[in-house]
Amino acid sequence: MRLTSFSDFGLRALLVLAGSERETWSSVDLAAKLDISRDHLIKVLQRLAVGGYVQATRGVGGGVKLAKRATAIRLGDALEWLEDDPALAECFRDDGGRCLLTGFCALRPKLERARRAFYAELNATTLADCLNPALREFVAAPLSAA
Repeated sequence: MRLTSFSDFGLRALLVLAGSERETWSSVDLAAKLDISRDHLIKVLQRLAVGGYVQATRGVGGGVKLAKRATAIRLGDALEWLEDDPALAECFRDDGGRCLLTGFCALRPKLERARRAFYAELNATTLADCLNPALREFVAAPLSAA
């Protein structure tokens, strides 16, 4: 299993927001801190906002911040929300895909159990559990001038 860059960026953004003393972050500053495309980050932040993970305010003095406490954000739930296509294989798609083995394949239920175990393991951890002094130091460091 491999995370999409979309999900990866979303988890990174959540970590920075959770590890920050700042009230809000502009998308420009957050993209610079994470060294990622601002355009891509905005799409990620929009999805996180729809999911209730971040609150975004437009305009002067606006920015993005966590919408709930880091202790209330389960990593598995956040990741599952960010993943655009959770289908591990073609047969997991809503339309069933075009696999000729569908209907008698013994692999699909095993993959589904593994997928559920993956998210359950991540749900044993909150965003707050991932905060440490090194992360907080990284987040607090001044943005480098380009």
